[in-house]
Amino acid sequence: MEKKELDEKLQKARHSLAHILAKALVSLYPKTKLTIGPAIEDGFYYDVDLDEQLTPDHFDAIEKKMKEILNKGEEFVRKEVSKAEALKLFAGNEYKTEIINELPEGEKISVYYTGDDFFDLCRGPHVESSKNLQNYAYKIHSVNGAYWRGNEKNKMLQRVYVYAFADKKQLNEHINMLEEAKKRDHRKLGKELKLFMLSQDGPGFPFYLPNGMIVKNLLVDYWHDLHRKAGYAEVSTPIMLSRHLWETSGHWDHYKQNMYTTKIDDVDFAIKPMNCPGGILVYKNEPHSYRDLPMRVGELGLVHRHEKSGELGGLMRVRCFTQDDAHIFMTPEQIKSEIKGVVSLIDTVYKTFNFSYHVELSTRPENSMGSDEDWELATAGLREALDDLGLDYVVNEGDGAFYGPKIDFHLTDAIGRTWQCGTIQLDFQLPQRFDLEYVGEDGEKHRPIMIHRVVYGSLERFIGILIEHFAGVFPLWLAPVQVKVLTLTERNNGYAKKIYDKLFAHGIRVELDDRNEKVGYKIREALSMKIPYLIIVGDEEEKNNQISIRGRGYENKSGLNLDDFLVRLDEEIKTKKLN
Repeated sequence: MEKKELDEKLQKARHSLAHILAKALVSLYPKTKLTIGPAIEDGFYYDVDLDEQLTPDHFDAIEKKMKEILNKGEEFVRKEVSKAEALKLFAGNEYKTEIINELPEGEKISVYYTGDDFFDLCRGPHVESSKNLQNYAYKIHSVNGAYWRGNEKNKMLQRVYVYAFADKKQLNEHINMLEEAKKRDHRKLGKELKLFMLSQDGPGFPFYLPNGMIVKNLLVDYWHDLHRKAGYAEVSTPIMLSRHLWETSGHWDHYKQNMYTTKIDDVDFAIKPMNCPGGILVYKNEPHSYRDLPMRVGELGLVHRHEKSGELGGLMRVRCFTQDDAHIFMTPEQIKSEIKGVVSLIDTVYKTFNFSYHVELSTRPENSMGSDEDWELATAGLREALDDLGLDYVVNEGDGAFYGPKIDFHLTDAIGRTWQCGTIQLDFQLPQRFDLEYVGEDGEKHRPIMIHRVVYGSLERFIGILIEHFAGVFPLWLAPVQVKVLTLTERNNGYAKKIYDKLFAHGIRVELDDRNEKVGYKIREALSMKIPYLIIVGDEEEKNNQISIRGRGYENKSGLNLDDFLVRLDEEIKTKKLN
């Protein structure tokens, strides 16, 4: 069975289980008014209007009632009724009647019955019978407040969240993963490790602290090195550009609701949500010939997008972020080779951090621009490149960018979660809209084709993913502090300072703790900051001009030579060795 079919089967089961939950709630609490109950990523929820406040103490009874209903093996029966009949069926439920009244006159309305004593307004689809759900595993995990239709002027409802999976093993794996995810939460670790902060004076606009800036700059340095070797030139384009530019690019019509705008000298401007129009102006700055192509132009550009406050989350969902963009201008004959080059670069980066990944090919969305012919050519170009590379991929219908189809890279972290980061978008539209040209070998003017691509995606989000992937235990090359020197007594402060100075001069990010505190306390404090190596010096080490180290994995070694230890550090950093 294809992944899409498996997903559809699971979502159908989850939606059907939402009806079982609804029936259980009505059975236990007869005054319950049902509203909506969709399937979601890890299960489903149902919003209900209920006089009694549900708490975890109620969950067992509700789950027991759900099991009783499932064991009856009742069929899901779809019936079509007129609008008048539907209003009569749901006369006591103002939420359902509101939905029904919004439907066009004359439209048949579907109602699903589960047994003879329960029905619900629903488009479906559902499984044939609750017998089909008896092997599925589910667990109520929380109840939150939710305004009817998300409008704070409406009544507050109770949203009952339920995990639901194909079997108990998958459910338990998911619950265990969530428990592990809590320990790895980048917001918690970001605060503990002094990496970044968030402020109510700038919701969604993260502040990097000194430790976080070290991590960010190291990732940027790595990006620069890889792109230099791959033949990219780097540019920087303005953070704010005129409305006219965004109208030409199509963003004003297709993305305006996510853009911050202002006026300068009575002219409309927008802070850039994407870097591509600026990159296009760089291309247009001078004429080009086929000999200049492919032209690979990279930009670590700060972009701003208006996200709703309720959707913000640490570094994962922000209102400003650095996008590691690049735009490649090329001839049609260069499409495959350039896409292969980008795939290779993305593969190199993800392997550096020990991420596996899967690939999706996303096709034309409803809200798009350009001719059918251009879209077919662009989609075929991406598909052929993936086929030539022998990469397995899933087709994600209708999820492309408004200007072109794309290849998305979904990486898998240390606890099995997936994140969409890298993307390759093939664009025939913007070169046309901006009238881009190059002189071909035949001396005539031709239209270049454009690739938009990112590797990290959002640098902020990638850092958040790395924090959780490594549980804050960064590999040595990426650790804000690589070595901490600790003294056993104040007598050893001078010797410890010499070691510190030598490490610092060698380029190691090192700290010295020569406080008059017990060494056990100093070790615990350093370990809480997840520092890769601790050097501990006392009278014995000073007498023999040696060091003792404590490393990750409970490594304890004494009688070491500092120069030998530096060789070890250099090798770990050079090879970007993982923990």
